[in-house]
Amino acid sequence: MSDNNKAFDYVIVGSGSAGSILASRLSENGKHSVLVLEYGGTDAGPLIQMPSALSYPMNMSLYDWGYQTEPEPNLGNRRLVCPRGKVIGGSSSINGMVYVRGHACDYDTWEEMGATGWGYRHVLPYFKRMETSHGGQEGWRGTDGPMHITRGKRKNPLYHAFVKAGEEAGYQTTEDYNGEQQEGFGAFEMTVHKGRRWSAANAYLRPAMKRPNLTLTTGAKARRVLFEGKKAVGIEYEKNGRVRTVRANLEVILSGSSINSPALLQLSGIGNAEHLNGLNIDIVHNLPGVGENLQDHLEVYFQIACKQPITLYKHINLFSKAWIGAQWLFTKTGLGATNHFESTAFIRSKAGIKYPDIQYHFLPVAIRYDGKAPAEGHGFQCHVGPMRSKSRGWVKIASNDPNEAPKIFFNYMSHEDDWTEWRSALRLTREVLSQPAFEPYYKHEIQPGAQIQSDEELDSFVKEHAESAFHPSGTCKMGSISDPMAVVDPECRVIGVEGLRVVDVSILPQITNGNLNGPTLMLAEKASDHILGKDPLPASNQEPWIHPEWENSQR
Repeated sequence: MSDNNKAFDYVIVGSGSAGSILASRLSENGKHSVLVLEYGGTDAGPLIQMPSALSYPMNMSLYDWGYQTEPEPNLGNRRLVCPRGKVIGGSSSINGMVYVRGHACDYDTWEEMGATGWGYRHVLPYFKRMETSHGGQEGWRGTDGPMHITRGKRKNPLYHAFVKAGEEAGYQTTEDYNGEQQEGFGAFEMTVHKGRRWSAANAYLRPAMKRPNLTLTTGAKARRVLFEGKKAVGIEYEKNGRVRTVRANLEVILSGSSINSPALLQLSGIGNAEHLNGLNIDIVHNLPGVGENLQDHLEVYFQIACKQPITLYKHINLFSKAWIGAQWLFTKTGLGATNHFESTAFIRSKAGIKYPDIQYHFLPVAIRYDGKAPAEGHGFQCHVGPMRSKSRGWVKIASNDPNEAPKIFFNYMSHEDDWTEWRSALRLTREVLSQPAFEPYYKHEIQPGAQIQSDEELDSFVKEHAESAFHPSGTCKMGSISDPMAVVDPECRVIGVEGLRVVDVSILPQITNGNLNGPTLMLAEKASDHILGKDPLPASNQEPWIHPEWENSQR
């Protein structure tokens, strides 16, 4: 069972955020041969590497798997897009480059849910190992890791008006939401380095490719994990129209995403036996949690027309785009060198909530995320949404054909608390944007529109306009082996079989507070130590800031 008569110690499926890190760390000591199978192709070219071009790659079939949800009944039966990176670097090559670690309490919650050894004190050292932070809080951030984390220049006055408005509304400011204190308004961070998208491929995979013991095969679509009894021994994949197999001497590691990893497990006979039997798939192990527990963040664009012609709207024309592109191409500076998300906030929706459950991305232009439809002239917007929806969905293969897309159903807004949280989020946003700091700029509300006031009107707006923030996660939940819905144990080993791990965003027991690339990078760093049998890094004793009045005060 070999490809070109070769076997490898480790076979990794997927070269995304987790796969790139694993490829680097597992090949680092030179003792192990590592193969990475990636279905996509090269990440070269300005559409991926230029930060401000972020809306292009996630809408291109060349770089995106092109997944869609099933009709979502609570969002008017709309089918939402669910982009996943199909390229070297995976989703870290097509995402918005926003860097958020998540809140300390997220990880302590994981531990309470059965992910022993994944509390904040355990994961903080791995965040530090991975980062080189430019401008972050001293003592809380990494200073010599492969992943460069930077801040935008915030030249546009609207970025500062947003933070000032938060302060005027009575909220905290924070010097570093990825440091001691997440809660509050402040500068946003991004995975951009020297003006380029700093994907996991640029940070980890490309430098590691110089090693003779690391092999990357592109255009390779994994079809199933190969087993001898209950031991994973390799991967069957398709390349150039030919089905091939490759053997793993030590382990097979799935890093395919929260969509592709559960789908591949199911195609391989690991999942809900009843579902798989119905598709004529031989059962290797009945693991009902595979594909369940699907979570995401929803967001809407809260848009305001701007009195002054200072927004990015003036650059949405061919001449300006050409100039920005040329400046970036030759100098890696200017408006092409940022994702334009340069101010943010994390707030709590009400008293009695211990840590933030609403996130803001502030943007000095009113436009759709796909870059297609600017609103009426000059404007600015907040992307806002609750962070910890109780709604859960699933990913299920539709047949035993590896080329058929899996079915994806988030079941958005299916929990009654979702609606209450959304109403709070929208009303709190309106309050922030009407503070004196915005007076010189605030013309009128474009969206939702000042007439949208009642609970019913707000609900209707959400139903019509909420979009995915593209943070699907949780479908191969990490937990205790006694948890019937856990898929991997706290060392990322698939429960009930040998020689197989899942290391990607699918193993999150519960979605973290904010964008998910940061947590994915961290968990791959930590998993690499588990795989190599190393002692974990010593736990941290640093205590994060929690609002002293959280029980009685919303801000």
